[in-house]
Amino acid sequence: MKKIIFSLLLLSIITILVLPALPAGRSAGVFAVGSLEAGASARLSSRTNMLDDDISIADERLLKLAAFLREKDSPLLPWANAFIEFADDYNIDWRLLPAISGIESSFGRHLINGSFNAYGWDGGYYYFTDWPRSIQLMSRFLREKYYDRGLDTPQKIGSVYAPPALNWGARVSLIMKQIDRASLSPQLEI
Repeated sequence: MKKIIFSLLLLSIITILVLPALPAGRSAGVFAVGSLEAGASARLSSRTNMLDDDISIADERLLKLAAFLREKDSPLLPWANAFIEFADDYNIDWRLLPAISGIESSFGRHLINGSFNAYGWDGGYYYFTDWPRSIQLMSRFLREKYYDRGLDTPQKIGSVYAPPALNWGARVSLIMKQIDRASLSPQLEI
């Protein structure tokens, strides 16, 4: 019963954050299917450690990321939960991949049509099948090719991920801090 109540609460909060920002012509039904794909909310709620009606750490991360992506008018907003779930699955920083998307594609706004590649992978020419798959594969890639080799900060990752860009790691770190400071209140403009 707690999982059902939690899922409804989480859906309500995300709806408050997202629906006012949906572009004209985009229906709420499309948002609901994209953001709460089968099993996604169940996996998230099973990971949280809720006590009564308190919002857990995982919830706070989702609210911050959703608020931040909304502010950036990002097409990645409906998949904020996927960034957190896959970061948890692969034990990487939950802010890292969204921050990389900010540097590489302005949070998914500028990329090759149909590539689902907001991360600049292969110069932006690599095609993923969809957003959740791209988030999952890139999270796994960051774990296996970077974290597992001791490259576990944006500065360390940047020298390999984006070698010609000397300030790439600092820019990713700055965005990660901005995500962490995102407002949890839907009424506040960040």
